[in-house]
Formats: sequence, structure tokens, C-alpha cells
Amino acid sequence: MAWPHLDDRLYSRIIRRRLAVALLGMLVLTGGLIGRVGYLQIVGYQHYRTQSQNNRLRLQPIAPTRGLIYDRNGILLAENRPSFRLVLVPEQVDDLQTTLHGLARLVALRPTDLEQFHALLEHSPSFQEIPLKFDLSEIEVARFAVNRQRFRGVEVKAHLTRYYPQRETAGHAVGYVGRINERELRHADPAQYQPSSYIGKTGIERYYEDLLHGTAGLEHVETNALGRVIRTISRTASTPGRDLYLTLDLHLQRVAGRALGKRSGAVVAMDPRNGEILAVVSRPTYDPNLFVNGISLENYKALQTNRDQPLFNRALRGQYPPGSTIKPFVGLAGLELGVRQPNDTIYCPGHFSLPGSDYRWHDWRGHGQVNFEQAIAQSCDVYFYRLAYDMGIDAIHDSLQPFGFGEPTGIDLEGERSGLLPSKQWKRRAKGKPWYPGETVNTGIGQGYLLTTPLQLAYATALLANRGQPIVPHLARVFQAPGQSKLSAVPLPRPPGAAIALTAPEHWDQVRQAMVAAIHGPHGTARSVGEGAGYVIAGKTGTAQVFGLEHAAEERAEDGTLAEELRDHALFIAFAPADEPRIAVAVVVENGGSGGAVAGPIARQVMDAWLVD
Repeated sequence: MAWPHLDDRLYSRIIRRRLAVALLGMLVLTGGLIGRVGYLQIVGYQHYRTQSQNNRLRLQPIAPTRGLIYDRNGILLAENRPSFRLVLVPEQVDDLQTTLHGLARLVALRPTDLEQFHALLEHSPSFQEIPLKFDLSEIEVARFAVNRQRFRGVEVKAHLTRYYPQRETAGHAVGYVGRINERELRHADPAQYQPSSYIGKTGIERYYEDLLHGTAGLEHVETNALGRVIRTISRTASTPGRDLYLTLDLHLQRVAGRALGKRSGAVVAMDPRNGEILAVVSRPTYDPNLFVNGISLENYKALQTNRDQPLFNRALRGQYPPGSTIKPFVGLAGLELGVRQPNDTIYCPGHFSLPGSDYRWHDWRGHGQVNFEQAIAQSCDVYFYRLAYDMGIDAIHDSLQPFGFGEPTGIDLEGERSGLLPSKQWKRRAKGKPWYPGETVNTGIGQGYLLTTPLQLAYATALLANRGQPIVPHLARVFQAPGQSKLSAVPLPRPPGAAIALTAPEHWDQVRQAMVAAIHGPHGTARSVGEGAGYVIAGKTGTAQVFGLEHAAEERAEDGTLAEELRDHALFIAFAPADEPRIAVAVVVENGGSGGAVAGPIARQVMDAWLVD
């Protein structure tokens, strides 16, 4: 169209100007396009090449094979079994909820499975496969295989899962592995642990995690558009964890467990020559296999609400008044400090009162004139009431501390409690009150504030047996590196302490002879424990009050019986053979009543199994 009022020359200038602007615009756009292509091809080449490669190439971690755990005789306590698990890659799934609903019709998905899956989904990259269900049955694997084409991004994969063939027998000692949680993942090496990795949770599995875990590998694979692996480009193999041999003897562990039966309590057996733990039993117990792939809500609730607390490790964490099992240690302190001589006698009328007081501490019977050996053999409370009062609480504290009372033994298990060894300073700090002489009297017979764990009792008994030579309680004995036949010693969990040096070494023998008299003497409180033994036992019974006598009397039924939860704890310590000890044992039976009648026979069965069977 032409403009009639313009001449040809003006019209031509307008056209040329517009063409120039259009040409300039084209040049700018072309320059921008060329610049962008150049940037992508040159400057951003490496970045976009990597992104392109990631569309078809992927690095996959290779979990190492976890080391096995054996008892001292090579019997498996923890192994790895092949199984199948269902995994899902989020970025390859078009509709996650529809996929999950469809899979639930093929495999049994528990609420805990879905909870763990969604927890991992929040903390995992979308390209990383996430386990949905572990340990599929053969039927579930077959069902999924038939319907595989319907579930893009979902696979069934073979893997090794932890299994504990001895189940409850060594549950508390060996512990278990489980899926790593968020807190553990924050502190773990990201090159070794993924959000779906397993990690030791309790027991030996946790303490020696670094040794058992091994080193993860890497696999460089090529995938198709569906994410399925086409070929492996390169592979760095993982290094398996080391196999671990424990000091535990499975046969002895079973004997101790059967002897304790359905009672709540603990048994600890130790070699006093080197600190090796031969058996450590806590009852009731649990099956660690329940926790490996995630425990069901029903099973976990049953364990949590059980009034007997099967998850509670009584051997390490149970704190009990030691009762009369403390008397050999208080008696040794009295001899060593010169407060008593072995032949000094005191008269026991069956009760004791402090000077200027009418209050009576009662004995279980009147013993008449007793010396040191008779006081231990017959478990005379009055002798130790008076001895404790004459010594004073701080002297008792300082004398018992070298035997490990009041502090963790340092065993290679986590969660050990320290018990309580009271003193004047402790009470002032903890309760803001002064120490009273009557509290010293109670401490002399293992009551009052004094608390010990079964492990501490076994450790202290071992030190009595070996005349104070330093040992470290431990469960790990040797390990074996992958592909090697050589066994290497596992370092002790801590350095040995100083030996307990007495000014008069013959005091060891005097305490030992008094404990032998408690088992084999005509008036010993545990004569039934020593009957028929083919070896000499040194031991001491103990009974620890749960409630005071006045409170217990109020709770008695019309027939005079006492509710089980109000009965005294039964305790027993021993070592044998008395002249050359090879085993030291501590037994605690909650609400068991008599130490000699209940706890002593348990210890005898354990000693027989180790020394005779």
C-alpha cells in the first residue's frame, strides 16, 4: 500500500530505515543465539555433559558384607542370609500412591514398612532406590514377577540380611543391627552409609560396628529410560567386614539361661585370669531377629508393655543392693586396715544398736561368739554392723573402690551403669544432707545406698579370686580379616588398672578360706551348693531387701505370704576351684528370696558346666 501524500524519495527512506532496523534486530538475535550455543558448547560443556551422562550413567554404592560373629568355639552367633527385598526408584515412578496401592495387593506391606519408606523418601535423592519391603517370601517374589511390567521403577533385588541363629540365647550380648536412623546418619561417613544402610544398634554389633561393617564399594552402571541397568561400566568391589570371635561359650550361656529359667535376673561368668566373659545372661530376653528389618508395632508394643522388661539388660544396667555378698570385701578391708584381726571375736545376740541408741538392727539369727571366718561363713550381720561402724563410711568407700564398685567396669558393651558406692561427700553433693552413722551400719551388710550391677559383682569376685591382679572384662577375643586364616587379638576396651596390693598378702587367703567355709563348712550358709562337688568352691550368699521389714509386714497376705514383687532379691558370688580359680560367677535373681537356696544352685550349674562337663 502506498501513501499518496508522500513522494517517492520520502517513501524509499522510510522503507530503508525499517529494513535496517529489522536487519539489526536479526543480527542481534543471531548473535545472541550464536553466543548461547557457544556458551553451552564451550563454557558449560562439562556441566551439561555430566548432566547428560547422568541420564544414562549412575553410580551405585555396593554395601559390604558384614562380618560374622562366633562364640569362642566357632559356633555362629550372627550370620548373613540371602533374601529378597522390594525396592523403588522415586523419579521413575509416575504415580507413587497408585504404585503403592497396587503393590500392596501383591505383597504384605505393614504400616511400619510404609512409615520407614516415607521416612527414607524424605531424605534420599529421587534417583536412589529405596527399600519398600524386606525379606519377601517366595510367593511374593513370584506374584511381583508376573506383574513386573505394571510397575515402572520397581524391582525385586537379592541381598544379604542379618540373622541370629541362637535367637534369645545371646540376645543382650550380641545385640542386633537395624536400619540407620537420621541421627546416626548425620554422624556416619556418607561414603560408607546410605539412608537404607544397616548399622549396629546394641550389644557387640554396636560396639564393634567399625570392625564388622567393612568398606563400601562403587558400581558405575548404564541404565535405559526406565532406569533398568543395561551394563556395568566399572566396579570397585567392597571390602567385607572382619569376622569376630567372642569369649562367650555358647554351651555355658545356654546352661546359665536354663538355670535361671523364667525368673527375672542375671548371670555373669568370667575367667578371673584374663577377664574373658564366659557367659552373660539377662532374663527375660528377646529375639534380636525381630529388629533387623523393622519390628512390627504389635511385637514392639508387646516388648515395651511387658512388666518384666525383656529389653532391659540386667547384667549391665540392673542396679541392686549387694546384700551379704559385700561382706568378703568389707571384711578384707577391716583386716587390711587393722580394724579387726582374723581371730578377734564379737558376740552376736541377734541384734545391734549404736552407742546411746535404742534402735536395733536385726540379724537373721543370733550367732554367739564369732570370728572373721565364722562371720562370713555364717553370714553374721552383727559382726559386719559393728565392723562397718568402727571403720566409717569413707574407709569403706576407699577400700571397695579398687574392686570396681561405684564405677563402670569398662566392658566392650555400651550402656553399662556405674552402680553407687556412697560416701559422705557423695551424700552431701547428691542430697544436700550429712551422713549418719546408721547409714554406715546398713552399708556394712550391702544395704542402704550401696548399689551394684551383676557385672560389677562378677568383676569384683574375679579380683578376689586372682588376688587383686588387674584384668579388663571383655567379650571380643580375636578377629579374622577377609581372605585370611590368621586370627588377630582384639585390643582390650581399656588398659588394665593397677593391681590391688595388700600390706599383708595373707589376707587374701583368709578371705578365701572364709568363703570356702561358707560352701563346705559345717555351718556355712550355702552348704547345699557345695554338696557333691568334685572341686572346692569359694562363695558367698546374699539377700537384698526390696522393702523394709515394716513395709513388707503390711503387704503380707492373710496366709502370711508376701507378694512376689516384694520379696528379697537372691544373690550369690563364687569362684572355683578355690586354690586355682578358672571361673568367677555372680548371680542375681530378682525377688528370689534366699541367695543360698535360689541363686546358689544356679551358680553351681554354671561352674559344673565349665569345670566338669
